[in-house]
Amino acid sequence: MAKASLGPRSGPAIGGHKPQMQRRLVRCLAVHQNRVRVDRPCVTIILKMSNKPELFGTDGIRGVAGQYPLDQATVRKIGSALGTELRKSSGQARVVVGKDTRESSEWISCALTRGLTSAGAQVVDAGVLTTPGVAFLTRQHGFTAGVAVSASHNPFEDNGIKIFSHAGTKLAETEELEIERLLATLPELQGETESAAEFIRSLVDDYVEYLASLVPAGLALSRYRLVVDCANGAASRVAPLLFERLGMTAHTLNTEPNGRNINLHCGSLHPEPMAETTKALGADLGVAFDGDADRAIFATRDGRLADGDHVLYAIAPFLDRRGNLQGRAVVGTLMTNLALELALARHGIGLKRTRVGDKYVLEEMLRSGISLGGEPSGHLIFADLSLAGDGMLTLLEVLRLLAETRHPLGQLLEGFKPFPQLIRNVRVREKPPLESIPAVARAIKQCRSELGERGRVVVRYSGTEPLARVMVEAEEAEVVETHTARIAGAIDSALGLR
Repeated sequence: MAKASLGPRSGPAIGGHKPQMQRRLVRCLAVHQNRVRVDRPCVTIILKMSNKPELFGTDGIRGVAGQYPLDQATVRKIGSALGTELRKSSGQARVVVGKDTRESSEWISCALTRGLTSAGAQVVDAGVLTTPGVAFLTRQHGFTAGVAVSASHNPFEDNGIKIFSHAGTKLAETEELEIERLLATLPELQGETESAAEFIRSLVDDYVEYLASLVPAGLALSRYRLVVDCANGAASRVAPLLFERLGMTAHTLNTEPNGRNINLHCGSLHPEPMAETTKALGADLGVAFDGDADRAIFATRDGRLADGDHVLYAIAPFLDRRGNLQGRAVVGTLMTNLALELALARHGIGLKRTRVGDKYVLEEMLRSGISLGGEPSGHLIFADLSLAGDGMLTLLEVLRLLAETRHPLGQLLEGFKPFPQLIRNVRVREKPPLESIPAVARAIKQCRSELGERGRVVVRYSGTEPLARVMVEAEEAEVVETHTARIAGAIDSALGLR
C-alpha cells in the first residue's frame, strides 16, 4: 500500500479523490433543500421534515435488538431490499459487513447476510471491525456497499445497521427512501436460507496498515505514553494491532468485551475513568473511543477532558498556519459551542453549522470545499484523509499535532473556555412539530429574548431515539440551568412518557 503523508498535504482534492470525483460526490451528497444552515448565533428549532426516511435516522437504522425494525424478519428484508437496490442501480452487489461486539451483532449480521444473498448479492464478512474501518474497506476494495452492524455509543440492548456507499460515505436520503420503499413491497423471505458470507480475516489488517501509513516517516510517536479506553467495543480488536504496528505502548482499558459490557460505564460517553487513569499514570495523552470507534474524547496529562470542540480549537489553527485548512473554515453543527466559533474567528477561521449528524457535516464539507469538521461528541472528519469520522485517525492527528508543535495538549488548549452548555434529554411518546406546542414555543421565545446574541438554544428530536434534546448555552451557568429546565419541563408536560 502506498505511503500517505500527513504533511504537507497536497492538491485541491478532498479525501484523496480527483477533482472530477469530488464534484460527483458533491452532486450526490448535497441535499440543499433539507439542510439547515446557521452562520450566526441564534435560536433554532429543528423540526421533523416531510419526505424523510422513516426507519433511517441520522446514523442508519437503530433500535432495540430483537424488536422492530431489528427483528429477524425485518433485518432479512432490509438485506434483501439493499441487495435489490444495489443490483438495480449498479448492476452488481458486492457487500462487506463488519460488526461491533454486542451479543446481538452476530445474529443481525447473519440475518442481514441472508437477505442480501437472497437478492443475489455477494457478501464478505470482515468480522469485528470499527465502523470507519468498514467505510475504508468499502472504498479501498471497490465494494458496492458496506454495512456496519453497530449502535455506536448506545447500550448493548440496542443495535443498528449503518450502510455506506461505494465511496465510503453514508447513503444519500434518496437511496434510503428507495430502500424503505422496497421494504414495503418485497415479500417475506420464506424458510431459513444459509448465511453465505466469505470471512476474510486479513481485512482488519488492511485497515490497520492504512492507519499506520498515515504517520509520516520520521515522526516518533513511540515516545508518547497513552491511556486508551476501547469501550469493550470494536476498538478492542483494532487498537492493539495498530499500536503494535506503530511500535507504541499504551495502557489499555476495557478491552474484554463479553457482548453486554460495550459502553458500560466506559468509553466516550463515560470518559472520566480514562481521564483519572491518565492523570494517575502521568501519561502524555488519554483517549476514549465509543463502541464502534468513530468518536474519540481526549484527556490531557493533568486529567482534563477535551471533546470534539477542544480538538477543533487546537488543530484548526495548526493546519491553517501550514496552508492545510482548505476553505479556511471548519464545519460544525448546531451543538458546536459558541465559544469555539468566537475563538476561531480570532484566527481568521470561519465556522459553518449544519444539522446534527456527521453525514450533514460531511455534506457541507464537500459542498464548500472544507477539509475539517466535526461534532462536540468527538466525531471528527479529516476529509483529505478519510470521508468517514474515525476515532483512531483522530488520535493519530492529535499525536501528530503534539509531535510537530512539541507542546502537550493542555498547553494547546490554553485560551479556550467553552461557554456553559447544558443538554437535557426528554423521553417522548411522539414527535409532533415543536412549534405547535404553545408552552414549548413560549419557553423558547423567552430564552431567546434573554440570551440575545451571547447565547444559543437548540431544541430538536433525536434522529435515532425517542428523545427530544434541549441544549442551552450562555455565559452564565445559572441562566443556562434555568432555561434548560423550563424548556425541558414544557416538553415533558406535553409529550413525556407517563
